[in-house]
This record gives sequence, structure tokens and C-alpha cells, in this order.
Amino acid sequence: MSSNNWEGKSKGSALGYKIFIYTLKFLGVGFAYFLLRFVSLYYVFFSWKSNKPLKFYYQKVLAVSSIRTWWLVYQNYYNFGQTLLDKIVVMAGIKTKFSFDFENEFHLREMAEHGKGGILISAHIGNWEIAGHLLERIQQRINIVMYDAEHEKIKAAISNVVKEKNFNIIVVNEQNFSHIYAISEALDRNEIICIHGDRFVEGSKSVIKPFFGKPAEFPLGPYFLAVQYNVPVYFVYAMKDTSTHYHLFAYAPKSGWNQGKNKRERAEILLEEYIVNLEKMLLKYPTQWYNFYKFWK
Repeated sequence: MSSNNWEGKSKGSALGYKIFIYTLKFLGVGFAYFLLRFVSLYYVFFSWKSNKPLKFYYQKVLAVSSIRTWWLVYQNYYNFGQTLLDKIVVMAGIKTKFSFDFENEFHLREMAEHGKGGILISAHIGNWEIAGHLLERIQQRINIVMYDAEHEKIKAAISNVVKEKNFNIIVVNEQNFSHIYAISEALDRNEIICIHGDRFVEGSKSVIKPFFGKPAEFPLGPYFLAVQYNVPVYFVYAMKDTSTHYHLFAYAPKSGWNQGKNKRERAEILLEEYIVNLEKMLLKYPTQWYNFYKFWK
């Protein structure tokens, strides 16, 4: 059994999404955030399954004191809830006072101008869906890769309120791997692929690498994909600085990642660069890490 025993789904139910959708529409974002504080406290006291890996992350990985750990656990749940609400707000077109900064956006604009398409690799930190919507600024079709359990839950909740956007969902199909063909076709059309680089399900290709000095299991698929198609690759994150402000980051990996002896070696070099980049981002935003399961070996 892998230490990354993730089942392809995230916290929250379709009913929970719907309740907050009505709250957002009729009572506003501020009231929804207020309600979220009580929901977050509930998880602190009763969600022992997810509390355990969060406590390990803060105490053993980041070396935080026991007392401060509980505050960070609460903040983690609260921030995670905010990302879910913000996702609904943006996708449903609900009016807000959100503001955004774009760091190194020129990388993405250059990619769009060359018309070659590319791969954006992110993680379960910050707000990935917000990043996907903000990327509409570069005026190139976006394809977001996600697991079916995550996609269906969100789709069931917001199907009646979501506005049409310039992006497409590619659902991972572990039975016939049809998502691989969809990704290939999108890249052939010079479109952009957005994919997570920190999670995988049992049975997919993975490798153990040091992460904050401790062994952790990472997927190889996203990095093989980048090497296979030889398209521009960027590490992209949308992090929340305040309740109404997001910061979008885009980082280009070093040019030497495609100089390995074979595809696996090049993929691992790219993964190692991603891990270093991810560590820096998590040190800056420690309460926006949303992997609620045993991540480290």
C-alpha cells in the first residue's frame, strides 16, 4: 500500500457545495466566510483522519510547536474552505471585490504568442481552479486535468450556476486511459494543459523523492508528459494573500531538465525541480497545503 493512499477525491460533498452556493448568492461572501469559521472548527475537533497528516506536516516536517500546530490546522481548514467558496464565486460569476497580482505572467504570454501550447504543473496548494480561470487573460484555450470523483462532485453542485468559460475539463479515466488521447489532441491543437504534479492514485507510475528532507511519493506522469511532447513547461500556483486578493505565480524550470540520458531521467530531473519550487511556495504559504492524507513515507 502506498503512503499516498489518495482515492481520487477531495473533502466536501455536493450538498455542502450547494448550501454554500445559496449562501453566496443570497447572503454574500462575507457571511459565507463567517459560517465557514464554525465549519472549520468542526473539522478541527472531529476530523481525526485528516488532522493526523496535517499535524505530521506541521510538527514533523515544518517543526512547529504543538500549540501552534492546532492553530495552523484550523487555518488550513478555513483557507481550504475559502478556496472552495472562491471557486464557486468565480465560476458562477458572482460579483466580488477580488483583486489579483500576476508574477512572471510574461512566461505564459510568450507561450501563447508562439502558439505552441504547453503544460502548466501545479499542486494541491492555493486555488488551482482560480488559476485556471485567471489564465483566460492569455487568450489560449485551457484544459484542466482532474480526477472524476473531484469533477463530478463539483459539477453536480454548480452545473446550474456556472457560466461558460474558455476552458475544458479532461477527466482522468483509469480504465481506458482516454484522458491521454484527449491531452495529446489538445497539445496537437496548441492548447494549454493544466495538471497537478503532487498526487496520484494507486497503480500509477510514481517515484520516491526527498520532500522537505523526508521521503515522499510523487507521480511521474505529468513530467513524462512534458518530456514526451517537448512543449514549454511552467510551474503555476494561485495563492491567497488576503480574503480578497490572489497572487498568481508562474515559474519556468531550468533549461537543463531536458538534457538527461533518457525520458525517465529527464522526467525525474523535472520532478526534482518542481519539488524544490513547491517547497519554497509552501514555506511562504504553510496553511494552504491541501493534501489531507499521509503524504510522507
